[in-house]
Amino acid sequence: MSGPSVERDASIPALAQPAPRKALFSGCWGCRVTCGAGLLCAGGYVFMAARTVLKRGGPARVGTVAQIFFSACLASWGIVILADPVGKSQRKT
Repeated sequence: MSGPSVERDASIPALAQPAPRKALFSGCWGCRVTCGAGLLCAGGYVFMAARTVLKRGGPARVGTVAQIFFSACLASWGIVILADPVGKSQRKT
């Protein structure tokens, strides 16, 4: 016994090419500055909140270290949005 035959539609190409990636904020400089600066400020705020616990002489607990790590992630995300590296690299052939 053979399985049912699967017929392909001739209008659908066998190997579809993926669509080219566009930057998240496409080129709107104001949007990138607003979002990037907001994330940098949020990272700074979270870092200062964790830092005040350490300044008071509190122990460096796991939550405080996680808060500092999260603030670094927020700040680096803001830098990536400001730099907009998507599509700027050239393919080596």
